[in-house]
Amino acid sequence: MTFWSHLEELRGHLIRSALVVMVFGIAAFIAKDFLFSQVILAPKETYFLTNRAFCRLSESLSIPALCINASPVQLINIELAGQFTTHIIVSLIVGIIISVPYIVWEFWRFVRPGLRPREKAHSRGAVLVISGLFITGVLFAYFLIVPLSINFLGSYQVSSLVENQIALRSFITTVTTITFATGILFELPVFVFFLSKAGILTPATMRKQRKLAFVLIIALAALITPPDVFSQIMVGLPLFLLYEISIRISQRVVDKAAEEV
Repeated sequence: MTFWSHLEELRGHLIRSALVVMVFGIAAFIAKDFLFSQVILAPKETYFLTNRAFCRLSESLSIPALCINASPVQLINIELAGQFTTHIIVSLIVGIIISVPYIVWEFWRFVRPGLRPREKAHSRGAVLVISGLFITGVLFAYFLIVPLSINFLGSYQVSSLVENQIALRSFITTVTTITFATGILFELPVFVFFLSKAGILTPATMRKQRKLAFVLIIALAALITPPDVFSQIMVGLPLFLLYEISIRISQRVVDKAAEEV
């Protein structure tokens, strides 16, 4: 195929992906009450699963600081069209998140014809793995990082003279950014796989930089969680586990490359 033929083929995959995103986005827009009351705004409420679990844990351990979002954050809207535009933006983001498995599948259909038989065999199940990691990251952020972040950021004050009045747009931006970014972050093993295949990254380098990675993960966990060790460990441990898994993936790629030579 020529370059322009490849572009034409890619255009078809992009159009189909966009249509699927639009369909799920419209469905999310229609389901406004469920989307906002039961999903987007739920992590700030006391009845949310994570908040109830942390409060029960705080009672068991007699550590009051572990009880999060006991007083729900109150949101305000300061723009005339703020709630309507927020509704549209959130519906689009939800449409993208739900469509990720299909988008990955379409991308895989575009790339697959150019792979060698051995590469096709090695990459079997790639769509399932990539989609699964992203969805796992989104759920991890939604059920753990988001409630912790809302509790910390929503109650943080530089002075008792300054009252927090949080805008709806600010809240939505924080929730969606954390959720989407964590979904991408959980793709670390996939990124490591391709970087190792390209010879850019090696398991030896990752092992050598393990201490630096640990420090960065702890720093990231400290930024997005309340200032207590327990919360930081709960967030940092899965991220460090992903790093260790990525080292093993990189090692397997290097070993297979050596066998083929």
